Amino acid sequence: QVQLVESGGGLVQPGGSLTLSCAASGSIFNINDMGWYRQAPGKERELVAAITLGGSTNYPDSVKGRFTISRDNAKNTVYLRMNSLKPEDTAVYYCKLVVRTIARVVVDYWGKGILVTVSS
Repeated sequence: QVQLVESGGGLVQPGGSLTLSCAASGSIFNINDMGWYRQAPGKERELVAAITLGGSTNYPDSVKGRFTISRDNAKNTVYLRMNSLKPEDTAVYYCKLVVRTIARVVVDYWGKGILVTVSS
């Protein structure tokens, strides 16, 4: 069993910054891809950042240059630094980890979601 704990969300003014964290614990052998997704009211969930085990990153144009994803493999943790936040960044943010368990089974795990509100 693997548990994910997200933190760092909240209310921020336009132009401000936030850093989200997602820490995994449990029966983990290693973690392959890590990613952050978001879902705004009435919209589909979308990818906002991804990072591979080797450190390659991927961002959609909507956040490129403003968001930075990083990982700490020793802590089984992924981070999302969000700068220059806009009201349209308001959403529930979810982390997704592709975990190879101790049993060598690969499983996708999702966090419960954390709310980010960008408003003055």
